Amino acid sequence: MATLSQWVEGARPKTLPAAVAPVLVGSGAAAALASFNAADAVLALLVSLALQVGVNYANDYSDGIRGTDADRVGPVRLVGQRLATPGNVKLAAMASFAAAALFGLALVALSEAWVLLWVGAAAIVAAWYYTGGKRPYGYAGLGEVFVFVFFGLVAVLGTTYTQAHELSAAAWAGAVGIGAIAAAILVANNLRDIPGDTVSGKRTLAVRLGDHRTRTLYAGLLAVAFVGVVVAGLSSAWPALIALASFALAVPLVRRVWGGARGRDLVPVLAGTGRFELVYAALLALGLALA
Repeated sequence: MATLSQWVEGARPKTLPAAVAPVLVGSGAAAALASFNAADAVLALLVSLALQVGVNYANDYSDGIRGTDADRVGPVRLVGQRLATPGNVKLAAMASFAAAALFGLALVALSEAWVLLWVGAAAIVAAWYYTGGKRPYGYAGLGEVFVFVFFGLVAVLGTTYTQAHELSAAAWAGAVGIGAIAAAILVANNLRDIPGDTVSGKRTLAVRLGDHRTRTLYAGLLAVAFVGVVVAGLSSAWPALIALASFALAVPLVRRVWGGARGRDLVPVLAGTGRFELVYAALLALGLALA
């Protein structure tokens, strides 16, 4: 039986900044439209957190039963390390998705943004089939697309829309920036796992691109986030002036990736990219609110 601490680690709390960041930026964009709503923001945060935990448990389950987690570097794998039964891990994933659905329903009802009901349902389905089902698209090199769309565009714009019932250019720019950094976290993760994924037949984007081009992609995604800040600052200088300070955290990460870090040496890059995303989001949200 897995211990409580192992279940918590299996939820991969270090990935949770990817759930918090889009809500911060989306709320900042809503504040810039003079429409910030704290209740909607809290519900959006609960949806995002529950969805992230559900994705993590679902990946643990699906990768574990396929045998692709048998020899990995990084966090605890509940199924792959035989710490918990596959059925229990699957149940934890379903419970997390159910919580995301309930919080999402409350958010849609409170904000009357009913169009987002179908978007939320699509997010849950996409989260399961990332590594689940007979043809998981995460094994086909499309995981970064999922992360960019749902933990970038959908999460940021959905947060803004539930509060303001409209979208701004700054919200779109912030959504692209957040999505790019969230995708960069997955790129760093898959860069670390290239050797094991190649052997197990998991054809992630990193496996398809190869080591060198994956490192270039990581840097390119952070560059996209930089452009997002600049675009968000076109209407007011505050978002750009404040959020650009976060890139002091990004420079060492790019240096480590371009320096050829492999295996366990990439674990700090994962954690560091998550911290960078959270600081980027907090500063951008502050800048948008001041604007």
